[in-house]
Amino acid sequence: TTLFRSALIGALADTLTQRLKELGMWELYQTVELPLCPVLAEMETEGFLVDRKALAQFGDMLSGRIQTAQKNIFDLAGEEFNINSTQQFGRILFDKLGLPPVKKTKTGYSTNADVLEKLRDKHPIVEAVLDYRQLAKLKSTYVDGLTKVIAADGRIHTSFQNTVTATGRLSSTEPNLQNIPVRTELGAELRKMFVAPAGKVLVDADYSQIELRLLAHIAGDKAMIDGFRSGEDIHTITAAQVFGVARSEVTPLMRRSAKAVNFGIVYGISPFSLSQDIGVTVAEAKEYMDKYFAHYAGVRAYMDAVVEQAREQGFVSTLYGRRRWVPELKSSNFNTRSFGERVALNAPIQGTAADVIKAAMIRVRDRLLAQGLKGRLVLQVHDELIVECPQEEAEAVQRLVKEEMEAVVSLPVPLVADTAAGKSWADAH
Repeated sequence: TTLFRSALIGALADTLTQRLKELGMWELYQTVELPLCPVLAEMETEGFLVDRKALAQFGDMLSGRIQTAQKNIFDLAGEEFNINSTQQFGRILFDKLGLPPVKKTKTGYSTNADVLEKLRDKHPIVEAVLDYRQLAKLKSTYVDGLTKVIAADGRIHTSFQNTVTATGRLSSTEPNLQNIPVRTELGAELRKMFVAPAGKVLVDADYSQIELRLLAHIAGDKAMIDGFRSGEDIHTITAAQVFGVARSEVTPLMRRSAKAVNFGIVYGISPFSLSQDIGVTVAEAKEYMDKYFAHYAGVRAYMDAVVEQAREQGFVSTLYGRRRWVPELKSSNFNTRSFGERVALNAPIQGTAADVIKAAMIRVRDRLLAQGLKGRLVLQVHDELIVECPQEEAEAVQRLVKEEMEAVVSLPVPLVADTAAGKSWADAH
């Protein structure tokens, strides 16, 4: 039986090896995915220290705010009801308060986040419920959820998967430490709970606009490559082109709009979606995109070519050869085909970014060991790496991580990693 099992495993390994070579992914497996396994195992074993007391205090504060929000909602509704019941909340909103229904479901009115966003300015109860939901999610998912999984050593030991996502990105489960909210003020407070032990600090390094830099390279867009090489802010450069003003005249609002266009393009955004994101008409959003493509003609050519190539070959690839199959492009359903087009546009870019940071993790871990440093990787969040190290190693580790992240692959545009150190994840971010 043992001999049979060994023979079976050997035959399977030979078959998979042959298949990886045929698909052009053997090198990716050998140089990135396989060497990454011990790195991830070490990170899982290491864990991330949590300030349990501060987390409990944060939870108490949220509980108080949830009670206040609840009372405010009942006052606005003129009665008490189950805020978490879609049917009861729908009755208050649409029957009692007379707001216009946006979407109906089989069981009644929809009150999901998209619907509430559209009704936000129609009645103060909408804003109040959105706030309540945010507070309740922070409390249940993060405060309660994280408290349950703090190990005896005071640390959270997440599990990393390197072959689960279609794009090649790492995923983190039980708990997911990659979805700690950062955009909201309260969400960012959670990062204060992740700390370094006494005598140590956290070094945080993240790639600056890696997906846009990769887009410039993959699309071979000269204007975008020159923009990044100049060292000037790419969103300001784009804003100047889109709005037809000198760079010195670009306002913060113009830059924000240009940033939305820059990042939206990578995801195959439509003029309608862009108009929603930046608060302009669909016609204005289309004009912004037309001007963008006139300036970054290489990006437009790439977008057309990569979708066409995906239709013919059935897949797209990253710079490292990772394939993403796109069967959706052959679908007879328009929405499914549109999804396939967005996948074809974004997968080579997001997938290459995932490959790059995986390769960087291996280099960082190996160099920390080679130089006899005590610093250890504790977390990766897509474009961001976190190392826990003794206070006296902080400068050396910052320098090391920056060097390794920036040197991982040679591109016509510079890869830039920004680093900082602090006692908590929030301080170092």
